[in-house]
Amino acid sequence: MYQKKELSYSLDALEPWISKPTLYYQNKFYREAIRKLNQLLQVDRPLEQIVQNIDSYPIKIRGELLFYSGRILNHELYFDSMSPNKKNRPVGMLAKAIQKQYGSYSQFLEEFKKVAHTLVGSGYTFVTVDNNHHLNIVNMPNEETPYLYGFVPIMAFDLWEHSYFLTYQDRINEYIDAFFEVIDYEKINQRYEKIIL
Repeated sequence: MYQKKELSYSLDALEPWISKPTLYYQNKFYREAIRKLNQLLQVDRPLEQIVQNIDSYPIKIRGELLFYSGRILNHELYFDSMSPNKKNRPVGMLAKAIQKQYGSYSQFLEEFKKVAHTLVGSGYTFVTVDNNHHLNIVNMPNEETPYLYGFVPIMAFDLWEHSYFLTYQDRINEYIDAFFEVIDYEKINQRYEKIIL
């Protein structure tokens, strides 16, 4: 049985940027996905491996399995991409990779916003690492996860309407700026270094 991972901060810890009601609903959708996944399947391996080996499961459950696994993975990464700890400047090897690939942190942010604005419908914008250890900023619709395509995500930005509408309505730029106020690059760098070292 898949077990819920608790937030490392309280529901109001990211205010005023990410509101308590927003995190409450995010958590609600996340818990419901775990309940549905556990009804669907006896989870016997990490969710990343379930996604990467989706062809080994009965075809009649693959769609639901991908959706619920993706929703869980994506929400967990989104939650863990943020904190109230004011670690919102790149550090370590991630900072060097951003500088090398994008020229500066400001150019990285500009590219991230540009990509996020091209998402059609609901989904996520991810920062991923490919087999050559390059960073990639990619959109995934609905609850698709980069693991399905051979990328390892190190950061997730939720662009489902429930992640911003209560506070920002249709002001996506404000929501993006708010996310980068509470982003935790220390944790993201730890994930990046674990992949490349």
